[in-house]
Amino acid sequence: MAGRPKGMSREGMLALPAAVDLETGNRALGLGRSKGYELAKRGQYPCKVLRLGNTYRVVTADLLELLGLAA
Repeated sequence: MAGRPKGMSREGMLALPAAVDLETGNRALGLGRSKGYELAKRGQYPCKVLRLGNTYRVVTADLLELLGLAA
């Protein structure tokens, strides 16, 4: 990951599928891995998160709305 910029571009955000993994959501929000998982486990993630088995998926529409990028 060295040399990779943190965060995501507007174009990258708008190209996301309907739901993304928690790592992608964390990157879009500027959250670290540990903090993102902590918030998701406590039900305090800043947008809607779905728990599918042992995985978390962030609803892209909610993420875009939170970031002011919703259509």
